[in-house]
Amino acid sequence: MQIGTLFIVPTPIGNLEDITLRAIRILKEVDLIIAEDTRQSIKLLNHYDIKKPLQSYHMHNEHKVLQHYVNELLDGKNIALISDAGTPAISDPGFLLVRESLKNSIKVDCLPGATAFVPALVKSGLPADSFCFEGFLPEKKGRQTMLKKLCVEERTIILYESPHRIVKTLKQFVEYFGAERQISVSRELTKTFEETVNGTIAEVLNHFENNTVKGEFVIVIDGKK
Repeated sequence: MQIGTLFIVPTPIGNLEDITLRAIRILKEVDLIIAEDTRQSIKLLNHYDIKKPLQSYHMHNEHKVLQHYVNELLDGKNIALISDAGTPAISDPGFLLVRESLKNSIKVDCLPGATAFVPALVKSGLPADSFCFEGFLPEKKGRQTMLKKLCVEERTIILYESPHRIVKTLKQFVEYFGAERQISVSRELTKTFEETVNGTIAEVLNHFENNTVKGEFVIVIDGKK
């Protein structure tokens, strides 16, 4: 029996039009789609009339169901992994399944597509020739250690942040990076109320302290000169 293929399929980060023709075709052809949040993903699948079995694969169950999906692939099923938004395994579940698939000589095919940090970096106006992506900062343990490490990083730094922590995080940036370091903060990328605020950390902090904060955030920080 031929072994199946694991397809890593990026999905739109907001605007449902930001999906490739190939991604739509693959999602219609595979035997099974596994998704971070089936309630979120079904909206995209219904929009493109994709009617395939849909199951959950997220950070709280991935260790438990990992071997099951490896066995499904070994049994010849083609599986597509999608996340709520963007490319799976980039600050989202996916790494463990990719690693185990490769260990079992299962083909992994990752399609190109949406990732939130790329447009945020490009539109920041900060150097994009060399950068480091750190995803989400640790919430508690290791947070100060990471901030101390990043404040001396010479490359452009990219981080993700949630709306309820953005002001706290910017205040910490003032403390560790200095109020005058250049920064760009984007939120709601590709959506109706997309916003990017550029300036010093102090200026951007002031903006978000005095405005309603909603959506997922991408932070781009100038490297240490």
